[in-house]
Parts: sequence; C-alpha cells; structure tokens
Amino acid sequence: MELFEQITASISSFLWSWPMIILLLGTHLYLTVRLRFPQRKIFTAIRLSFKKDDGSEGDVSQFGALATSLAATIGTGNIIGVATAVAFGGPGAVLWCWLTGVFGIATKYTEGLLAIKYRVKGRNGEMIGGPMYALERGLKQKWLGILFCIFTALAAFGIGSMVQANAISLLMKTTYGINEHVIGIIVTLGVALVVFFGVKGIARVCMALVPVMAILYILGCIAILCINHAYLGEAIRLIVTSAFTPQAAGGGFLGTTVMMAARYGIARGLFSNEAGLGSAPIVAAAAQTRNPVRQALVSSTGTFWDTVVICAMTGLVLVTSVLAYPDIDYTQEGELTKAAFSKIPYVGTSILSIGIFTFAFSTIIGWGYYSGKAIEYLGKDKLRKAYRILWIISIYIGSTMNLKAVWNIADSFNALMAIPNLISLILLSGIAARETKKYLWDNRLEDTADPEDL
Repeated sequence: MELFEQITASISSFLWSWPMIILLLGTHLYLTVRLRFPQRKIFTAIRLSFKKDDGSEGDVSQFGALATSLAATIGTGNIIGVATAVAFGGPGAVLWCWLTGVFGIATKYTEGLLAIKYRVKGRNGEMIGGPMYALERGLKQKWLGILFCIFTALAAFGIGSMVQANAISLLMKTTYGINEHVIGIIVTLGVALVVFFGVKGIARVCMALVPVMAILYILGCIAILCINHAYLGEAIRLIVTSAFTPQAAGGGFLGTTVMMAARYGIARGLFSNEAGLGSAPIVAAAAQTRNPVRQALVSSTGTFWDTVVICAMTGLVLVTSVLAYPDIDYTQEGELTKAAFSKIPYVGTSILSIGIFTFAFSTIIGWGYYSGKAIEYLGKDKLRKAYRILWIISIYIGSTMNLKAVWNIADSFNALMAIPNLISLILLSGIAARETKKYLWDNRLEDTADPEDL
C-alpha cells in the first residue's frame, strides 16, 4: 500500500504540474474575457434557476438539472477536499480554490451552452449531450469524444464513488465507531436503489437533498465563524499573502511554497466545482430550456454556490480554527474539518456528520448518471451492465481504502478527463460567444431557439 501511495502521488503530481494549472486557469480567464464576463449576470442566472421552461424539450426542469449537478459537485470536495488543500498547500490554497471558482463560472457557463447546442434525442426519447457530443458534432472529432468518455468512466471510480464513500466511512468510524465495512454495505445498497431509477429519479432525490444539506452546512459554518470572529481578519490576511508569497512557519501552519498553494488549491477547486471537468454539461443537456444561454446561466450558478460560497466558507472556518485552537493539527486532512466543527457545542459533530453523509451520497448518485451516459456513448450494452456492477462495487471498496491513495487516484483521473473538454471549450468559444451575444447581450433571453440552430 505504501508503494501504491507513492506511485499514485507521483502520477498526480505530474498531471497537476504547471502545464495543467496554466491550461485550466487559462481557459477560465480566456472564456471570461471572450464572453464579456458572464459572471456579471450571476443574479439573473440565480433567478432563472428557479423558473420552469414548460413546453421546452428536455427531461427535467432547469432546477432539476442544476440540483443534480450540484449534488455531484457539493460533496466531500467542499469539506474534506478543502481540508486536504489546506493540509498540503497551506492557507494560501483557499484563495486559489476560490479564484478557480470565480473565473470558473465562465467555463461552467460555456459547458452548459454547448451541452444544449449539441445535444441529441436518444433512442428512448431522452435528451442526451455533454462534451462528447460537442467534440463529435461541433469539432468533428469523435475520437476525442470517445477519449473523454473513457476518462469520465474512470474518473467516476475516483471522484464519483471511492472518495465519497471513503469520506462517509471515515467520519462514521471516528465519530460513532461504526465499522467501515458496515457503512460500505449500507451506502452501496442505497446508491444502487437510487441509480436504477434513472435521471428523473436521481433528479427528484437531488432536488430534495441539495437545498437542505447546503443550508444546514452553511449555518454550521456561520456559527463557527461567529465563535472564531476574533481571528477572521488574520485568517483573511494569511490566506491572501500566502497564496502569492512563500509562507514561513508560524500561526499554527508550517512553511509552504506558492506552487504548493496553487497546485492543491486549483486541483481541489476543480474537484469541488468541476468547472472545466466536463461532467455537469452531461446532465445540463437533459434540461427543459427554450435556448442554450438560459441553461448556460443556470449551470453557471452551480460554480457560484459550490466554490465562491461554500468552499470559501469552509476555508475560512478551517484557517480561523487553526489560529484559534492550538490543539488542532491542520495536517490531519480528513480530521481537520471535524476538529473545527467540534467547537460548536453539542451539535457541531452531528451537523458535519449529516452534511458529509448527504453531500457524499448525493455526489455518488450524480456521478452514477454521468458515468452511465459516458458508457452509453461508447455504445456497448454488455459493457454498460458490467461497468455499472463494477462501479457500485467500488463504492464498498472506497469505504475501506487509504485516504491519500484515493485522493491521488481521483486527482489523476480528473486531470485526464478535463483535457479533451478544455480543448472543446477553447475551440468552440467562437460559437459560445455568438450565442451569448444573440441571447444575453442583445436582451433576447425569453426567445425560443430556432430548431435549426440546435
């Protein structure tokens, strides 16, 4: 296991070196400028996310698609992921994670737009789409679409099952003493029941879980920040300065480099909000929407809620807690968030336990949909059945694996999955800009798209 950890760590470090960081952040920045800062329309996007486009083609409402996307992104990346970023990259990683979210709004917007633009109707009447169809129909590069689906199917074993199951079992074992094998069996059976209901069943579960779990977790973060309010100013200063300058040891933290802060902050930012990863547009393609830009705006709110709000609050909670309580060891990764929430009298640990369980469970079922569509694109029925069985089994395996190895695997597959998607976003940015001008900047959001334009 130690050798396996070293190998996975080496692969992850190679894939997340400067070229990948530049490609991801560069895409975020390029699309932000090319599309004239769609972040400015975030409140319009939030308003649209609660509206229905009845009568439009699609399988679920815009909010249903957003809820499923949020279910798959608001997960352990927001809780355990931010903690691992702080453990390995220091407090500066929090700012890099947050910046990835701010500029990633433009990328998530573009992903949602292209998902609607190039979606197709499947044999069973369902709307299907995602980066694989943008690569095939927009760029005429079906081989890249196949490559994306292969990486998506592999990534689902990391970000979409083992990491989430590991987080649940670790917390339940350390908090309540429940054996990880028991937890693994319970989670595996629960996911299997939900996944077999299809996209509408998944959407219904996510629409019920996401608002409740997000509000509960945010209230917990606010309570901790109120308790630690005396350290809030110092925490913000430390986060900003250590993101751009080497951090000397002090304030409860060991010394870190700018590269370490950027590497872990950006990697965890991608893991958290999935902007640029290409997963969210797979479910965005199923949304009922009258034109591509409306769903693009709704999709972009996922990154806002996930990273700009929730990850930022988690980062502030962790850094203020380390400053406020010398007994907290910030290098303990998975235990760090638990130590911070334990400072809320009586209910803190329970809030975190419920949050991690619901966050992780909903992420698993969201990725069950993503991976299913990726395998469906590859077109092998026997392969799809075998894959689904292996993926469900991996949930149990992840419950008993070592945390570091699981995160290294997840980071590696995320990077591989992102590359073909980022290529499609850059090369199809002209089409995204044209559609954005037509519907957003020319104030035609209420218009219905011409069928020949889709």
